[in-house]
Amino acid sequence: MNILLAEDDIRLGKLMTHLLQKEFHLVDWVINGMEAYNNARCSNYDVIILDWMLPGENGLSVCKRLREKGINSGILFVTAKDANEDIITGLDSGADDYIVKPFEFNELLARIRAISRRKEKPLEDSVTINDFTLNLNSHELKRNDTIIELTKKEYQLVEILMRNHKQVITREVLFDKLWGYEIEVSDNALDALVKLVRKKVDVPGTPSLIQNVRGIGYKVRALHV
Repeated sequence: MNILLAEDDIRLGKLMTHLLQKEFHLVDWVINGMEAYNNARCSNYDVIILDWMLPGENGLSVCKRLREKGINSGILFVTAKDANEDIITGLDSGADDYIVKPFEFNELLARIRAISRRKEKPLEDSVTINDFTLNLNSHELKRNDTIIELTKKEYQLVEILMRNHKQVITREVLFDKLWGYEIEVSDNALDALVKLVRKKVDVPGTPSLIQNVRGIGYKVRALHV
């Protein structure tokens, strides 16, 4: 799933991002309410995880404004507020669920899955581009009926590009989603990763699945969708 995490506790935010990424989720992590609101307006997230007590604009206000703008992503409050009136207030603001700190990570995952099942628009199970089908549940990439073996990082790159096949994904966004701001990697790490994926997915004599948009980033070359 494509997840927005809004958590100003740096230690907890790093941990949650790491654990969610280990489960093959794509995670954007922000640390204040304004960033949470802007990111949610500009991207299509499956689930938004909101800390209630965010600096600047609190999670409750962010949730209300997103619902007023018609944002239909699943919203999960993660907060230390555990009074019944707080839970009711959070749910009435438009949130789909509420989890109280401290919590077990498995419970968080279960609540995320439950939100995805309850949404009016079910999460897609696969993405098909040209002759390729990416199964978002089994994390398998197939060309026609043949499975292409990918490493975790290779799969994440392919998923980002295929799920956003109508857009050019900038190098900065790809670096952030694949490695995060806190991990130092060389400038050519992305290009090296793309080269490895191309070796596995491309057919000699045909255009590459991954198209380089000079000076900007990469996109999927969709001949038909």
